[in-house]
Amino acid sequence: MKRTALVTGAAHGLGAMAARRLAAAAWDVVAVDVDELGLAKTAQRSPNTHMRVCDVTGPDAVAQVLAMAGPVHRVVHAASAAPPGPVLEQRLDEVEDVLRTNVLGTLSVVQATLPGMLERRAGELFLCPDASGPPASPSAAAAAAYADALWAEHGGRGVTLRCVHAEAGTPHGLVLDAMDRSLARPAPDVHVRVRSARRPLLAALARR
Repeated sequence: MKRTALVTGAAHGLGAMAARRLAAAAWDVVAVDVDELGLAKTAQRSPNTHMRVCDVTGPDAVAQVLAMAGPVHRVVHAASAAPPGPVLEQRLDEVEDVLRTNVLGTLSVVQATLPGMLERRAGELFLCPDASGPPASPSAAAAAAYADALWAEHGGRGVTLRCVHAEAGTPHGLVLDAMDRSLARPAPDVHVRVRSARRPLLAALARR
């Protein structure tokens, strides 16, 4: 059976690693980003990875990608923007750009993918609001609250919903491992909190 995954923010970082892992596990991967060159590097030597240059803040653009991809079984939404500097020093236009990507982009992706999953009563939706910024950012908090609202309205209808929170500097591989493990947890456990190894000894043991 063909399994299709949509991965946003797939040109760099967490999204790129998620796309590569899923492709290596025989998923049909639709890799989305605004960075075409970065996408090409992600999809290199992977015949089951399909590049789509797309700004996720545009609902029509996301809908077009989904129309070409067909039914999606897993979404890893890792497209995000980092807040520029301390909160009190951010300019209004900079904050608007971050909120547009991290909040409105999340709404666009969810509204394009979740209804089909609910109709099929199956699917996995991962929101990764910390992919490009600190977990304490206002936009990450907004995405987390949105995840809670989604579960309150649509929980228990066959779709696994996870909102992933990782400490700054956590290796992407550890984040993806935690995401995979979270699928075995009770469905209402929406939030996945990932902490990096703090002590050298623990880190060394984890690599063994």
